[in-house]
Amino acid sequence: MTVLTQLRERVLVASLAARERGRPTPEAASISASEALSLAAASFERLLAGLSDEDWGLPALRDLDVQGLVGHLIGVERDVQRALAGDEAVADIDHIASTQDAARAQSGRPAALTREEWRGAVEDTLHAVHGGDERVISLHGMRLSVDALLVVRAFELWAHENDIRLAVGAAPSSPEPSVLALMTRLAVQLLPHAVSRTGTGAATDLHLVLTGAGGGTYDLRLGPPRGEADDLLLVVDAVDFCRLVANRVAPAELDVHLHGRGADGVLAAAASLALD
Repeated sequence: MTVLTQLRERVLVASLAARERGRPTPEAASISASEALSLAAASFERLLAGLSDEDWGLPALRDLDVQGLVGHLIGVERDVQRALAGDEAVADIDHIASTQDAARAQSGRPAALTREEWRGAVEDTLHAVHGGDERVISLHGMRLSVDALLVVRAFELWAHENDIRLAVGAAPSSPEPSVLALMTRLAVQLLPHAVSRTGTGAATDLHLVLTGAGGGTYDLRLGPPRGEADDLLLVVDAVDFCRLVANRVAPAELDVHLHGRGADGVLAAAASLALD
């Protein structure tokens, strides 16, 4: 064994002793799903507080200006509260169509009132939930635990915060590492379902490495649970992976290292998780 080989072995042993395999160092602090939503809402509110009157009227997403997009988020929170109360009418209603009235209702209002109503809607959601809530509820075609739904809410706030940042010419933001960790874990958890739903590609044994704070390493069987499968390695920044899941970057535009077969189907499936 050469000196370099011996050195490499010692480094590997020391590295594995220093941290668990597949986890970033330093690891993001563990937080609850409701704390994740609170942090995402605080970031979103800071952005809204700095907007000018003209900014609120800029085109942001689909046919919505910034104020209308905030109205969409008001509508989503109200649907969340209905789902938490057991209202089955919101179980399979379309995510966008169900919020259009709330979005249009903001037209002509003072921006401060829209911002105040949105903040109140988020607070109402947070008051309606408790930590460690594993009840499964139905909303907008999703069947998720309450905790998972709160992470979805944090995910959407971050995505739309960056829609607004793009509209007003501000730099994009990244989630707090603790929030990002919950977002990436949920997205990875939902990825096998997305692959099955979209029917993209053959069976794949995926080794997914999400780099940076809030990332991690995951081994997933995608597609049919039995039989031969293609091996696929994907290495991508955790924030960029979340941008893909939010459908804010196309698979072809993603800065990703890959080795093996089936990447196109996996990346397309990840992008299909977005609600918008």
